[in-house]
Amino acid sequence: MTRIAHCSCGALRAEVTGEPPRVAICHCMECQRRTGSAFGLVIFFPKEQVRTEGPSKVYVRRSDAGRKVEFHFCPDCGASVFWYAEFRPDQVGIAVGAFADPSMPSPAVSGWEATRHPWVTFDHPVERFTDQGLTPVKCRIRWKIARTHGRQECPVPGQALSP
Repeated sequence: MTRIAHCSCGALRAEVTGEPPRVAICHCMECQRRTGSAFGLVIFFPKEQVRTEGPSKVYVRRSDAGRKVEFHFCPDCGASVFWYAEFRPDQVGIAVGAFADPSMPSPAVSGWEATRHPWVTFDHPVERFTDQGLTPVKCRIRWKIARTHGRQECPVPGQALSP
């Protein structure tokens, strides 16, 4: 299967082949600033499955974990479409919204839960990390234990209770 992600004006594009691997949602402060939303959504594809075309401007920054991320955005409309991340050197991150495809899978991974807005919740199981994927949040497992014992609060300090 081939899918095409592009910016708002269509000048910057990323064409991917193959099924999308799992979708990740990032709640880090930098993704919040980049998207103008409470989080960013990304699918990382292997580089050999991605072909990019069109003019882009590049913005390089450090992630909240201090790793380099190189964003490519359209010089005309300003939308970021894809990026290269130091922590995933063989992959290309593509903004889920750039596909404008409601059939994309829902997020399977949630990173930087420590800065997640409390009103962002999921109605399906999600692998959770307090940071960039190094520290798992055990709330899902503990949530089941807490519910089994009739408690409604999350047993992990500072975490919201969600399935």
